[in-house]
Amino acid sequence: MNFNHFDERGNAVMVDVSAKQPTLRTAIAEATVRLSPELLAAIQAGGVAKGDVLGVARLAGIQAAKRTPELIPLSHPLAIHHVAVDFEQDQSAGRIAVRCTVRAMERTGVEMEAMTGATLAALTIYDMCKGSDKSITVGEIRLLFKEGGKSGVYRREEGV
Repeated sequence: MNFNHFDERGNAVMVDVSAKQPTLRTAIAEATVRLSPELLAAIQAGGVAKGDVLGVARLAGIQAAKRTPELIPLSHPLAIHHVAVDFEQDQSAGRIAVRCTVRAMERTGVEMEAMTGATLAALTIYDMCKGSDKSITVGEIRLLFKEGGKSGVYRREEGV
């Protein structure tokens, strides 16, 4: 198996993408937050002591996507043109699906930016609600969709 993040001596290196042509890249990633239906109702009603949970989580996800190269050692700094963080709430299941969409006209993909944005938004929900319930879980971090570049389109089987 050939890993392109290593040179011939086994040293970690950043992949050289300078010869590639920029194309429009899009990625959508999701992280799942599981919490009690009662806590989700409090979030929806604005009744959590720390304030607007989803509003702050949205800002955290956007900021995280933009700062991905500072967090993941071999990722490329990108000129991101769009980041959106959205929430799909399932009251009866006590579930929030955090989705982060990232777009850029770049030489490499934006999957890591989307996954970082979704993850940090989900962790922010935990942080803002942990005073009410420490049993909240964050998980199921996954890429749902990506397009652009040589590898083309990827769509997770369960859909977007």
